Amino acid sequence: MSIQVKEVSKFYGKQKALDALSFEISDTEVVGFLGPNGAGKSTMMKIITGFLPQSSGDVFVNGLNVMEHSLEIRKQIGYLPEHNPLYLDLYVKEYLEYVAGIYKVGKNKKKRVDEMIELTGLGLEQKKKIGALSKGYRQRVGLAQALIHDPKVLILDEPTTGLDPNQLIEIRQLIKNIGKEKTVMFSTHIMQEVEAICERVLIINKGQLVADQASNNIHSIKESHVLDLQFTTDIPKHLLLNITGVERVAQGPDHCYYISAKSDIRAQVFQMAVDNQLIILEMKSQERSLEALFQELTKQ
Repeated sequence: MSIQVKEVSKFYGKQKALDALSFEISDTEVVGFLGPNGAGKSTMMKIITGFLPQSSGDVFVNGLNVMEHSLEIRKQIGYLPEHNPLYLDLYVKEYLEYVAGIYKVGKNKKKRVDEMIELTGLGLEQKKKIGALSKGYRQRVGLAQALIHDPKVLILDEPTTGLDPNQLIEIRQLIKNIGKEKTVMFSTHIMQEVEAICERVLIINKGQLVADQASNNIHSIKESHVLDLQFTTDIPKHLLLNITGVERVAQGPDHCYYISAKSDIRAQVFQMAVDNQLIILEMKSQERSLEALFQELTKQ
């Protein structure tokens, strides 16, 4: 496992930011880390990167305990914090060379800097001062500095903040490509980011893990199926309520019915219609959005 978090809690005075949080992230896995503001996302990321000590519990990165091997772990992690700290008076290329020197990239420093400039699309901006860049390009500089030392693990806190739609697509693809070789954990408030990039989703609320799910099966976090039906005439609601697994039935206009069930009941509904000589004009299964699930799982 690249990252192991075991029963981690964090207190700020009497306020509990993390509450016995546990999860694991495998090698070359791209994981979205979601939660409302104040849920503890940034705190957890700072603990993993060694910038903040936990109050209790253990964190391991590539098998090393963060508390015991902080310096060694920082060599293996690339970190882009939420508030991207940059030296605004330095030129882009100058700054990346400076960061490469800190990480002791060595004699291949200039080659590595050129690779990062190309990878993050900073070629036309490399001779500009960072203070003259747009927010989107500053994020690219932040990504470049996080990758400059070729880390095994990448921790990105809101990496797409301030990017325009074209830049979003480019950075999404960049993160996906990076995830083929590295472990990537990133937080975001943009649900489309998760569905476009992530293989897995972790959702926390009030410092606790409320969901851990593969992104291609995210809609099974809450087992609830919604079915829209329209008949040629109104029907007795009990015919629908008597179907096994049906939880609620609401009637709408034009002989429409909205059913919430614990499982997919389309076959049973069809059989009920046949048995009662009813004609179904339309039967449509609704897919609940990740955003709706997020709101349900993190509601106060």
